[in-house]
Amino acid sequence: MAYEDILYQVEDGVATITLNRPDRLNAWTGAMEASVKAAMHEAADDDAVKVIVVTGAGRGFCAGADMGNLDAISSSDGKALRAEREPPKPFDENAPVHFQKNYTYFPSVPKPIIGALNGPTAGMGLAIACFFDIRIASSDAVFSTAFSRRGLIAEHGLSWILPRLCGIGRAADLLFSARRVEAEEAERMGLVDRVVPANEFPGEVQKYARMLATEVSPRSLRHMKREIWRDQFLELGPAIDAANSDMLESLSSNDFKEGVAHFLEKRSPNFTGT
Repeated sequence: MAYEDILYQVEDGVATITLNRPDRLNAWTGAMEASVKAAMHEAADDDAVKVIVVTGAGRGFCAGADMGNLDAISSSDGKALRAEREPPKPFDENAPVHFQKNYTYFPSVPKPIIGALNGPTAGMGLAIACFFDIRIASSDAVFSTAFSRRGLIAEHGLSWILPRLCGIGRAADLLFSARRVEAEEAERMGLVDRVVPANEFPGEVQKYARMLATEVSPRSLRHMKREIWRDQFLELGPAIDAANSDMLESLSSNDFKEGVAHFLEKRSPNFTGT
C-alpha cells in the first residue's frame, strides 16, 4: 500500500513506520495522520508482524502540528476547524471508548508499539508518543509540550497520560512551561523509558524490537498490552479477577505449551500466537 508522508517497512517480524517529512522535522499533517492509522491497521492485520516501531526520518521525531495548518486555523478563529471536525472512526469499535479518539487509539492496536524518538519531539508529536507502549529516546532527543506557548491547552489526552508517566507536579511543569527537556532528564522523570547514545540508536531499537518479535509469545504480548491499558480504569480487586480469568485461558493456549516445551528442550521458541 502506498502512503503519504510516511514510510512503511516490515523485516524480521518488526513493522517500522517512519514519519517522513524530514525537511519540516516531520511536522504532523492530516495526510500523515491518515497514513499512520492505515499503517497501524496493516501491521495489526499482518500475522508476520509481531511488533511495531514508530520513528522519524532525518534529525527529528515530530515537531508537532504543521505550523502552516495552525496559521490557517488561527486566521479563521478556529471556525473552519469546528465546522469540519467529525468524530473519528474508531481503530477498533470494540475497544474501550477512551481508546477510540483521534490520538489515543494506539493502546487499542493489538501489538506492542515502540516509539523510537530520534530527535525533537514536541506538541502533537509528544502527545502521540505518550500513548505508545514503550518510548526509547536517542541521546539527541529533546521534548516539549509546546501548547502553552501557542495559547492552547493540554491537548489530545496529555492531561490524563502525563501525570501517569511523570506525576502531577512534573506533568504541570511540562505543560505550564513548555520548556525544552533533554533526553536524560526525560528518562529521570519517566517521560521516556530508556536513552540510547545517538550513534547506536537505530540498531539498538531494532535489536530490542526483534527480541520481542522472536523470543516471546505474541499471544502474551497481545494480552499483556490489553491488560496494562484496561487496568488503568480498574481498581485492584477487579483487575486481579480479570487477570485470573485471562490466566485460565492462557493455560490452554498453544503458546503456553510451546513456552514450557522450548524451555525443557533447551531450544529456541516457535510461538504461533495462539
